[in-house]
This record gives sequence, C-alpha cells and structure tokens, in this order.
Amino acid sequence: MTTTSKTVVVTGASRGIGRAVALAFAKEGHDVWALARSKESLESLRQEGGERIRPHAVDVADEAALVAASQRILAEGAPRVLVNNAGITVSAPLTKTRTEDLARVMAVNVTAPFLLCRELMPAMAQADGGRVINIGSMAAVRGVKYTSAYCASKHALLGLTRALAVEYAKKQVTVNIVNPGWVETDMFAGATSAISASTGRSVEQARDALASMNAMGRIITPEEVAALCLFLASDAAGGITGTAYAIDGGEPG
Repeated sequence: MTTTSKTVVVTGASRGIGRAVALAFAKEGHDVWALARSKESLESLRQEGGERIRPHAVDVADEAALVAASQRILAEGAPRVLVNNAGITVSAPLTKTRTEDLARVMAVNVTAPFLLCRELMPAMAQADGGRVINIGSMAAVRGVKYTSAYCASKHALLGLTRALAVEYAKKQVTVNIVNPGWVETDMFAGATSAISASTGRSVEQARDALASMNAMGRIITPEEVAALCLFLASDAAGGITGTAYAIDGGEPG
C-alpha cells in the first residue's frame, strides 16, 4: 500500500492471524475496522494497536448483523482493503459430522466472506479500487482427514476468490487467497490437544508431528501471514488477482 492512510476491514480480528493482520496494518498507519465477537478481546486489541484500531463486535455468522456492520463502515467511506479472516473448524469423521456443524462452518467460512464482498466491493470499485484478501488454508487445495466440513468450506472460499477476481478485474479490485499451513493460533493449539488426547502422545510430540509435515519443520507465525497480507494490499501487488498463495513451510502436495 502507499503511505496514504487507507481504511481496512479485518474479520476475526481479536486473536491469531486476524489480530496480527489488524496490528500490522495499524502499525503502517492505516485505519482498521476490527470485527470479532468478543468485546473484551477487541478492547485488548485496541489498547495494543492504538487509535487506528476501530473495534466492532459482531458475529459474522449473523447475516443481519454483518450487513448492518457493513453499512456502518460504508457510512464513513469505502474501505480499500478487506481481509476475510474469521474461520472455524469441526474435527470429526464424516458419520459424526452433524448437518448443523456443516451449516455453522459454512456460515462463518464462506457465507460471511460472500456477504462482506457483496456489501463492500461495489464501493471499493467506485472508490478507484481496492484489495480483497481471503484467508484460506492448506485445506482449500487438498483433502484433510476428519475435516470434511472445513475442507468443503475452504474449497468454496477458493472458488469464491477466483470468481470475484474475474468479475472485478476491470474494476481495479483484486481478490486473492492466502492458504496457511499450521499457524501458531488457538486452532493449532486445539489440534495438538486433540491429537494428544486421541493418541496418548504429549502435546509437544503432537506439535512436532505437525511441524514435520512441512520441509522447514516448523510452525508458521501469524505475523508471517500478516506480512503477506500487507504485500497483497500494496501497490506492488496491483497486478495480482485470482491467485492462491501458500504459506506453509513447504508442505508437499
């Protein structure tokens, strides 16, 4: 991005990747609408990020509330960057994955990004362009056992990214997706705990096993994902759209 201050919208901004992204943009001097459910966590983010952080508590799975949040943002001007980061997962065999589990995962991981794009991208186009950055997963491009709902949602997000990239290509709005591998987040901590509980291995052994899945043998940090988002929002990335960026330490496949 240029040195001129831009308005940025980040979902799932209270922790993990979203928090790192919000702080990174704020540090660069941009105004950040930070969307998340927890008012307390958002207040903590605001205290760390300073006056550039504009917290807004909302459940992105609530369509009416999310549309209302979009209208509030637009009332103060079109954003130039949208980072659809909020995401949830369900880990279970297919036969134990309930329909309501699938519906909730799709609501957060797919419908919410769709709604925000629908509400905000036309204004971006009218404001001479913008950037949409969807946070996907390695599960957007491959299958992962016991995560059928999550994999389906991330594959759908990849499809949404590619469709909107083509639709808005001549309107100066780029749309890309970042697909992290294992990242130091609460979701990763939950995965290591689940592996430990089901296998009898220690949490540290489970962590090492997941790290060994990539060539670097380590876990990605939220700040590394945030740095990639900063690049995709920059003028240097103006010609990049419809692209999936892996940041996974060199995982095979």
